[in-house]
Amino acid sequence: MIIAVDAVGGDFYPKNPITGALRAMEENPSVSILFVGPENMIRNELASLEYDTSRVDILHAPEIVTMEDTASVAIKTKPYSSITVGIKAHQQGRCDAFVSAGNTGALLAASTILLGRLNGVLRSTIAATFPTLKGPALLIDAGANLELRPEMYYQFAKMGSIFSEVILQQESPTVGLVNVGEEREKGTDIHKEAYKMLETLDNFAGNIEGKDILCGTTNVFLTDGFTGNIILKFGESIPEMLKLKIAQTMKEQKVDEATQNIVYKLLKESLSGFDYQAIGGVPFLGVNGVSLVGHGNSSPAAITNMIHSAVNCIRHRLNERIVSSLH
Repeated sequence: MIIAVDAVGGDFYPKNPITGALRAMEENPSVSILFVGPENMIRNELASLEYDTSRVDILHAPEIVTMEDTASVAIKTKPYSSITVGIKAHQQGRCDAFVSAGNTGALLAASTILLGRLNGVLRSTIAATFPTLKGPALLIDAGANLELRPEMYYQFAKMGSIFSEVILQQESPTVGLVNVGEEREKGTDIHKEAYKMLETLDNFAGNIEGKDILCGTTNVFLTDGFTGNIILKFGESIPEMLKLKIAQTMKEQKVDEATQNIVYKLLKESLSGFDYQAIGGVPFLGVNGVSLVGHGNSSPAAITNMIHSAVNCIRHRLNERIVSSLH
């Protein structure tokens, strides 16, 4: 299968996307790579690397969407960007998936506009993995739709359940609605209406509160994009805050260097679940294609794993399962 890779996506292009993609190709003999971006830049980066040239191709896209570009501006003013050209290539069947560590808004807009939505899907969404005491959970919506209608909660619950089962390999995943209390009458009118729809699902576990998230009370945390993005960014801040706080405390307590090294090692292992590199990237659920986005500062390892995730989406027919669940 052919995976198109945004060679100029993220903070460390083209080195990280290209290095990570070639590593994924080495690890998976069935994968070929189509690099999308300025051809000369890509060729210059590839010049010093060893790889199977028969499994690598380049699609010239001279324009670059920056992280500062708004989604609408990027799509309208940069028709020859790596994102637009890459998604069009996917739409035309030149590749089986497109992955990028670039501008999330622009990629979501291009994916939705050019690929369209799956049959029956009201809105596409971003689902992000979130670490818990019981392993990775899925946070959905993570920022694509700031407000949701009740029926969108219902669809996202179904799409998130399928992703958790197929990609995260969680058996019989449960769904919880993020709310201000556990009782079914809690929340806004939209939450109450959404609850009524969700309780028709066999795997709906009811409302969950903020305290339940890190405990992993459910496998899928269902919320609107406004709240979801706040939860996601708050979670990303936890490891660095703990490192700084523990370092400060050890300094004040005059802890010896050997003990500090042990503490830091244990801390690193304990917080490994917060490492975005393990998953690499997540798909836009609901779009009529396979389009994944990764963190802006994605390392080569993150790019590699994002490509592996794309391969899993294709192999497990994620989109076919979503459509089937909605009909």
